[in-house]
Amino acid sequence: MSSTTGSEVLSQGTGYGVVLGIGFVFAIIMMGLSTLQNRYTTYKIATSEEFNTASRSVKPGLIASGIVSAWTWAATLLQSSTVTYEYGLSAGYYYAAGATIQIFIMAILAVRIKMIAPYCHTFLEIVHARYGNAAHFMFATFGLVVNLIVSSMLLLGGSAVVNAFTGMNIYAANFLIPLGVCIYVILGGLRATFLCDYSHTLILMILILYFFFWTYTRADLIGGFEGMYNLLQQASIERPVSGNQDGSYLTLKSNYGLTFMIIQITGGFGTVMLDQGYWQRAIASEAKTAVRAYLMGGIAWFAVPLTFSSIMGLAAVALANHPSFPYPGGLTVAEIDAGLAAPAGVVTLLGSGGAAAMLILLFMAVTSAASSEMIATSSILTFDLYQIHFKPDASPESLIRVSHIMVAVWALVMSCTASLWSGIGISLNWLFLFSGTLFTGAVGPVIFSVVWRQQTKEAAISGALGGVVVGALIRFEGTVLSADEEKGQMYPNLAGNLGACCSGAIISAVITLIKPDNEFDWSATKRINPRARAMDRKQAALQASASGSETPVEKEKQEDVAVDTSSANDDISIDVPAEEYAELQKSLKVATWAALTMTFVVVF
Repeated sequence: MSSTTGSEVLSQGTGYGVVLGIGFVFAIIMMGLSTLQNRYTTYKIATSEEFNTASRSVKPGLIASGIVSAWTWAATLLQSSTVTYEYGLSAGYYYAAGATIQIFIMAILAVRIKMIAPYCHTFLEIVHARYGNAAHFMFATFGLVVNLIVSSMLLLGGSAVVNAFTGMNIYAANFLIPLGVCIYVILGGLRATFLCDYSHTLILMILILYFFFWTYTRADLIGGFEGMYNLLQQASIERPVSGNQDGSYLTLKSNYGLTFMIIQITGGFGTVMLDQGYWQRAIASEAKTAVRAYLMGGIAWFAVPLTFSSIMGLAAVALANHPSFPYPGGLTVAEIDAGLAAPAGVVTLLGSGGAAAMLILLFMAVTSAASSEMIATSSILTFDLYQIHFKPDASPESLIRVSHIMVAVWALVMSCTASLWSGIGISLNWLFLFSGTLFTGAVGPVIFSVVWRQQTKEAAISGALGGVVVGALIRFEGTVLSADEEKGQMYPNLAGNLGACCSGAIISAVITLIKPDNEFDWSATKRINPRARAMDRKQAALQASASGSETPVEKEKQEDVAVDTSSANDDISIDVPAEEYAELQKSLKVATWAALTMTFVVVF
């Protein structure tokens, strides 16, 4: 949709109003919430622990909504509709299924991180404690690359739609969309970001349900479910889908749809396991409710792309030949790659009112995910680069100051990168499919770092770098072999993503099995962040004194006795009481079985 067409739907003033107005409204709300939190609670935003980890005390409902918010990118709405427009109903389902299992697996890792590093700020601190500076710097690079690609993809999709609906300059949108987000993240920190996530997710769900019920109960152009079925059957005759059973848009037997799901699974593992934002929610959650939060979040998020793509993706297919469709004859390859299938469906069904609702919906998705990326990247830059490598004795005041600066720096970096992609012609679709080749090789080594005591530094480094090399070699060889210019990128990207992800894990596992580290016992990871450990004990002491229970010294002695009786390789932390640790072990079993069962149900 060109800017000319977009300006006929909504004015540029509407675009600037949504981008700036809603962003600053949330900034004002954050200011109020922060003031109330500082005045009436014990959690002070001026501390780095509260700003970056929400004092590790967030309830499961907010964590779950935060997961939905962080995982609902612009691509969640646009790309799911794009692949549905290209490959039919199956692709929308495969998008949702392929990106839900990572959240289920994170439920397992959320418990593990509470067991082995209860006071860490980032997953990279665990890497540093285990493998030292070289490995830490390398994995920090992987983490920042993931954050950079995800952050810029948010703006790339969001600015394209704002431009299409309102004619607003794409580069202006790239820089103005993060502005309000940056302000409210700095004002509120992680806990206030969770509250914004909840409100964003609520608005997002309401708008998706509005689109759903309007499309299937009120829209005369569709005619209900039966009308949609007939329109899709007719579309299958006029524009059959290559690789689908009988060319149908309604079949689950889709070669390209299944290929996309595998790309989504492997690339999704990279954008979850290497994104500090998802680890940050595990760190911020209460230990006893982390599993519940991730399982609820995964189930809730599954409905977002599946529902939205089955509305606007299918509507764009069904109405492609309708006179009111903004692109006579259907979308071109360039328009599909820009993610404009859903906007086209919205405008056809609902006109300018629908375009305004879609603009707000997309803004909610972009800003909520962007807030997660900003504070996650701020944590890496503050704790993994500034504190570990430049100033190990940094005071809490300097850490919170650096965190604020890094949020603002990252807002500028993501805007510049998204503008770069726009300037050189990189589309949302291409970046989404290709990017996993660059970083999924590190997924296996990172997971092993949290769950496998015997993994060595050499195995972790070799696996991550080897995975990238193998993935890149396979992917670009695939490009040479591809013959279909329009859809040929699917198979090379499948090979690149799958090759990188699998080879990284295999290389790391083989090297570890050949020469395992039998001496590591997690004690180094349990000693991460002694300042927070001391603060936690002090708070427990005050609570114990207030309740008239045992003294802190007595309690500490009891915990020390529990630790002294454990074996050298046991996971029991000196900072986690034996009873709490036993609960975490039970949670780990529940998380493992639940994640595997739900993954099997969703995918197979």
